[in-house]
Amino acid sequence: MNRSLKDYGLITLKGVGMGAADVVPGVSGGTIAFIVGIYEELLDSIKSINGSSLKLFFSGKIGAFWKAINGNFLFSLVFGIAVSIFSLAKLITHLLETQPILVWSFFFGLVLASTLFVSKDIKRWDWKTIICFIVGAVIAYYITVATPAETPNGLWFIFLCGAIAICAMILPGISGSFILVLLGKYYYVMEAVKNFDLVIILVFLCGAAIGITSFARFLSFLLRRYHDTTIAVLAGFMLGSLNKVWPWKSEALTNTLPDQYIWEGLGLMVIGFALVYFLERLSGNKAES
Repeated sequence: MNRSLKDYGLITLKGVGMGAADVVPGVSGGTIAFIVGIYEELLDSIKSINGSSLKLFFSGKIGAFWKAINGNFLFSLVFGIAVSIFSLAKLITHLLETQPILVWSFFFGLVLASTLFVSKDIKRWDWKTIICFIVGAVIAYYITVATPAETPNGLWFIFLCGAIAICAMILPGISGSFILVLLGKYYYVMEAVKNFDLVIILVFLCGAAIGITSFARFLSFLLRRYHDTTIAVLAGFMLGSLNKVWPWKSEALTNTLPDQYIWEGLGLMVIGFALVYFLERLSGNKAES
């Protein structure tokens, strides 16, 4: 596909939008990609990073490799995503330190709305999808109460977090940042980005690269062959994980009833819910046009 410099600048701006979404738990970069019309090209480009294209790279045919993976498109998009993430990381971490209840209230509304809209993608509810939904919710809830407040900071776990979280990017409605919240590494990774900790960032990116190039094919297979049951598990997973993002917690990090910033927190939940609703409506209009 022949594109001008202006076209690639526009792709970079779309990447900025995806990056902004990926920083916030509950808003999916995949949804933004779908809204701005690059979702299918993104999936195809990711899938093109395979044995055949890598063979070109390792045999020194860099130009052919770059063309095979749609390199100009991927570079422009990833550059925009990176600019956005590095710009917003400092703001998000500051707000988490100074106004945690309000920030998590907003995130709670985002995740709740995302759960509902992901569920709407299930074409037919039957006993299989209902069971898968319940199983996903139970597993996720168990993980939130069974995992310690602090998960490992070892580089192997950061690599694993990158591999798992990045896979959410290719699913409209599923947030990679939310997966990091569930794994207990959202704030840790945001701090690394804010402080430009190259070791943490590079290990996370290596995990992300491995995860998205390998899991994307497996996930595409599941969605193609077992669409409704796969989506049901994911939706249940998000519902059960709401326990993790409940804003009001005790000093022991157990959930409590709202005792401060009640109306402000509820208002931000509504705003978060409305934001996802607006994005999903845009996504739906885009699909119909």
